[in-house]
Amino acid sequence: MTVTDLSSTEYGEFYSNYIQLVPPTISLRTALDDSGALLIDYLSNVPDERVDYAYAPGKWTIKQSLQHLIDSERVFAYRILRLGRRDATPLAGFEQDAYVLQANLSNRPFERMIEEFRGIRKSTIALVSGLSAEDLQFSGMVSGHSMSCRAMAFIICGHTYHHDLLYRERYAL
Repeated sequence: MTVTDLSSTEYGEFYSNYIQLVPPTISLRTALDDSGALLIDYLSNVPDERVDYAYAPGKWTIKQSLQHLIDSERVFAYRILRLGRRDATPLAGFEQDAYVLQANLSNRPFERMIEEFRGIRKSTIALVSGLSAEDLQFSGMVSGHSMSCRAMAFIICGHTYHHDLLYRERYAL
C-alpha cells in the first residue's frame, strides 16, 4: 500500500500537508522506516550545545520539537490501535503546545530522547505490521474528522518528514 491508495475522505484536510510529503511510490512500511531513519540521522549529529536552539522567538527548540514528535507518534499510534481493534468511539484531539510545555526537558539527555523516538517508531511499525488490510482501512472519528488507520500511519510518516525538513531548513547545523 502506498499513499496514493488513500482517499481524501480518509483524513481531515488539516493533515493533507503531511500526506503530501510522503513519496507516492514507496510503501507504508518503507515510509515508516525512511522517515524515522532520516530524522534519527539528523538528530544524531546535533551538537549538545545546539539542542536548546530555537530558530526564532516563540518557536520550539530542537529538543522540544523532538519531544513533540515523540508525543505525537504515541498519540497517533494509540489512535491506530483503537481503530485497528474496531473501536468506533470518537477520539479527542490533543493540545501539542501544552504537551511540550509540560514535558520536563531540562534534565533529559538528548541522546536518550533519540533512543526513545527510535523505540516508539519500532513499536509503531510492529503495531501497523500486525494489522490486516481490512483493519488498516477501518475509519472512525478522530479530532472531529473521519480518519482511517492507514491514513494515520501515513500522517505519522508525513509529520516526521515535515519536522525533518524544518530541522534541516531552519535549525541548520
